[in-house]
Amino acid sequence: MQADAVFESNIKGLELLARGKVRDIYAVDDQHLAIVATDRLSAFDVIMPAPIPGKGVVLTQISRFWFRRFDDKIANHTTPLSLCDVAGDTDENRLLESRTMVVKRLTPLPMEAVARGYLIGSGWKDYQATGAVCGHALPDGLTMASALQRPLFTPATKAAHGDHDENIDFETLADLIGVARATEVHDATLALYNDGAAYARQRGIIIADTKFEFGLDDDGRLHLIDEVLTPDSSRFWPLDAYRTGISPPSFDKQFVRDYLETLDWDKKAPGPALPEHILEGSAARYLQALQLLTATES
Repeated sequence: MQADAVFESNIKGLELLARGKVRDIYAVDDQHLAIVATDRLSAFDVIMPAPIPGKGVVLTQISRFWFRRFDDKIANHTTPLSLCDVAGDTDENRLLESRTMVVKRLTPLPMEAVARGYLIGSGWKDYQATGAVCGHALPDGLTMASALQRPLFTPATKAAHGDHDENIDFETLADLIGVARATEVHDATLALYNDGAAYARQRGIIIADTKFEFGLDDDGRLHLIDEVLTPDSSRFWPLDAYRTGISPPSFDKQFVRDYLETLDWDKKAPGPALPEHILEGSAARYLQALQLLTATES
């Protein structure tokens, strides 16, 4: 199982710019980057020591699906180039191609655009404490996993590696990137979430919440970047198992989070070793999400 996993990539001839929680980013030229989705798993902002085999391939395929679906709604960072096109047609590069995207170099906005359609995670904790989610007042009497009357836009600042993202209100976001840009991001986030959630529901998946990232080209045009509506950036629940009052079963890394919550671990690095059945169960859930979403695409 582990032999097929990629914990770190190493592309000869390209400069490694950064290793994120999941992605390795390389410079191609002044106009392009190569982004490799590894099989690393981050939970509670800590990278686990063992990878989830094949996860990066699944994340890349799901993102490509959504980029194509949203292509007429918003510009994105994808290009027709492959890794072998820009780094040479080698055995090593062919192995990485299915988990690599060669993308436009853009200026990322310093924020994460979060859309919440259900009351779960930090939103549920916020509601229990304040009756609101990130400043959005909600009706009394809601329970865990309740559907919200309308999806909420709850932006967050991007944290440094190892730190936690910080939720901010719209006014703070407007101070950060300007009122017009903040409004554009707000509208794009909710439009993309609503479209994606409606499609996924038809395929048996509830997308409870998600985060998008955006970047700007030299002309200031907004682009959708990074990953899109994947089990790493979203909460995916099986529609047929959904009910309120519990944290529903999921296709995403909540499966791993739930296991970690049973451990005596302070949620600080280093992360604990994950048993084989958790690694295998997580890999199966990621693959099932891909199959449900894209069955007619293959």
